[in-house]
Amino acid sequence: MPVSWTPHTVTTVETVDPHPVAALSALFDDGMSAIGPGDALPPLWHWVALARWPVSSELGVDGHPARGSFLPSVELRRRVFAGGEVVFHAPLTVGATIRRESRVESVTEKAGRSGRLVVVVVATRLYDEHDRLALEERQDLIYRDPAPVPSAADIDIPAAQAPVGAPFSRAGEWEWDLATDPTLLMRFSAATSNPHRIHYDWPYATRVEGYPGLVVHGPLMTLALAEVLRLEKHDLTIARLRHRNRRPLFCGQAARLRRVEDAPLTLGLFARDAGEPCTTVTIEGIAHA
Repeated sequence: MPVSWTPHTVTTVETVDPHPVAALSALFDDGMSAIGPGDALPPLWHWVALARWPVSSELGVDGHPARGSFLPSVELRRRVFAGGEVVFHAPLTVGATIRRESRVESVTEKAGRSGRLVVVVVATRLYDEHDRLALEERQDLIYRDPAPVPSAADIDIPAAQAPVGAPFSRAGEWEWDLATDPTLLMRFSAATSNPHRIHYDWPYATRVEGYPGLVVHGPLMTLALAEVLRLEKHDLTIARLRHRNRRPLFCGQAARLRRVEDAPLTLGLFARDAGEPCTTVTIEGIAHA
């Protein structure tokens, strides 16, 4: 990090935008009721409703805004959305005006099993139209060196895939299959204004960052787990939600969403034949409405 970089709070006034909310509903295509102006956002849908579009001249090589302004100038190329925590104080409604305050809380360099890495923690607070605290969030971002570029023999995930249709299908009680394809990933990138090239640029993902295929977004996996609560019609109020991305899921890989614990309620997304989940969501402070 350059000495010139110092953390600072960015404050913006924004609208809980109904258009990307409708886009996510169309993408999920799961038969749930449409969410429109005046409705409360489901858990984590603020990632879509309050997405930010960076101007083109600010983008770096990986597609994200170049580091050194809000985020520190970490030199490590590979960026991972590692997880975080959201505390819900009051509902956010579609169409409402909110105030957002975001700040980098910490930057920590560590030595991991795969080499050097940097953990950046970003804290955000959202205030509703009455200036009441509605939501507090912590996001953990990890930066590391790219993996070695895989050989053609190691890339067994097809680059060309037909659209899968509706991505959710029931597999059992509290079990849902999640199917992905490049079109789904592109639509999610557009809905969340996520320009990270690993999700839509096959040559960049495989030849530059060393992945075996397009990477399913960490927020998409997390939102899919949260959507299971709605699919199961589990009528509850969520006070706190912790999420963790443990390993990547690649576009086209079969994945299953299922409940893994009851107290606290924990959901996991598992790739086929994997004993450990790619992503987990743990929900606390549940009170029935």
